[in-house]
Amino acid sequence: MARGLRSWLAGCLLASALGMVPPPENVRMNSVNFKNILQWESPAFPKGNLTFTAQYQSYKKFQDVCVSTASTECDFSTLSKYGDHTLRVRAEFADEHSDWVNITFCPVDDTVIGPPGMQVEMLADSLHMRFSAPQIENEPETWTMKNIYNSWAYNVQYWKNGTDEKFQITPHYDFEVLRNLEPWTTYCVQVQGFLPDRNKTGEWSKPVCEQTTEDDTIPSWLVAVILIASVFVVFLVLLGCFALLWCIYKKTKYAFPPRNSLPQHLKEFLGHPHHSHSTFLFFSFPLSDENEVFDKLSVIAEDSESSKQSPSASCSFRTPSEQGPS
Repeated sequence: MARGLRSWLAGCLLASALGMVPPPENVRMNSVNFKNILQWESPAFPKGNLTFTAQYQSYKKFQDVCVSTASTECDFSTLSKYGDHTLRVRAEFADEHSDWVNITFCPVDDTVIGPPGMQVEMLADSLHMRFSAPQIENEPETWTMKNIYNSWAYNVQYWKNGTDEKFQITPHYDFEVLRNLEPWTTYCVQVQGFLPDRNKTGEWSKPVCEQTTEDDTIPSWLVAVILIASVFVVFLVLLGCFALLWCIYKKTKYAFPPRNSLPQHLKEFLGHPHHSHSTFLFFSFPLSDENEVFDKLSVIAEDSESSKQSPSASCSFRTPSEQGPS
């Protein structure tokens, strides 16, 4: 309070003595996750309220960002994340203005890494944690601080609730599991971003506390025994089903014998390979003999009435063998 009063009195004396506008005081950059806010304090000036103009240097020329603003801060988040930038600010009153106050700012080195996001789930005696790197301002949602720094890692510290002893691990991935914790014990955990190549750490997240339970995990040997026993039981069931079906088949076969069966020679014929069937059929029929002599046979129907009326007519139909001597 006393220091501020002295500063105000000195500003008033300087302004009244020299007729100058005093420059802004305590000029600084407040940058978290590349959200770059240039801040300052308004000096004491008895003539009235001051306004301010803030600029940054681009290609040897200064560009205005905030012009004649009554605020004591200006957003420079649109600056490139790489390289050094020269920023400046001055106070103004009417047509008068103060000298420029310059600062140098390198976003990739000077920005503060904000606290990462963290999800914690307690399963029996294990603590499952999932992390998410802080999101970058003025960038798409998928663009995080992890995309800017190649050597991104996490510092995780955990402790029993109510004790001062803390344990720390440094996972390089977005997932970590703390195992073999004491049952029915409350553990607290928090995480921060860490850059090993720059030896730079970020802000810690808020502590999250969860209580463990009993370890209800089935031992691996018991799982193996249950699996082997299950396979053996399934094998016995299948074997029993097969034996039952075979018994039913035998009983049915003896109870209902087939009425008709094929002759033995037909079974043998059907049992031969397919290519022998044509040969068998070929030799089954007798071959014709060209030297055989056949007699001509005539069949005569007998008509009793016509034979009585003309007995001589019947003689004309006799066969040559009948015309010979009796």
